[in-house]
Amino acid sequence: MLSASHDDIELGRTLRAVRERAKLSQRALAKNANVSSSTISLIESGRLNPSVGSLKRILEGIPIGLSEFFAFTPEAEKQVFYAAEELTEIGKARLSLKQVGNSIGRAMMILQETYRPGADTGRVMYRHEGEEGGIVISGRVEITVGDQRKILGPGDAYYFDSREPHRFRQVGPEDCVIVSASTPPTF
Repeated sequence: MLSASHDDIELGRTLRAVRERAKLSQRALAKNANVSSSTISLIESGRLNPSVGSLKRILEGIPIGLSEFFAFTPEAEKQVFYAAEELTEIGKARLSLKQVGNSIGRAMMILQETYRPGADTGRVMYRHEGEEGGIVISGRVEITVGDQRKILGPGDAYYFDSREPHRFRQVGPEDCVIVSASTPPTF
């Protein structure tokens, strides 16, 4: 449901894990690497894919080499409870996707999705391995799965094989909020 690629998001998650292992804040790493804090933030959120040269310069601020970085496997997160402000924003523009924890080492991804008026996952429908489902909390959303299309409102739910082409589009005057899960994690 997001335009950032899976590889961009995984690279960002790995950078975050390596940075945190080195006990560096985004600001400290940015200063060490002579880049802006927003650059580090955009990479870690999967919204910016750095060139190899840029990534190498950033990693020198940790310090860690490219080969060690790409061989690094972050530990699965052990946190159990999350305050609202700890949910990770992985969406953009009129589509907010707040993820519970991270998907490293997990079999499932849980999202709080907020579709603002006019929000749409795009004309090109998504397809990926796995299954997904969710419940509409408020507002209305039109969901297309294969050749089926339905408008769902509060309390309505969906569940489908994610290999079927699918698309979400907000309809109505108010934000649409959905709590969803997918397995395996899609981002």
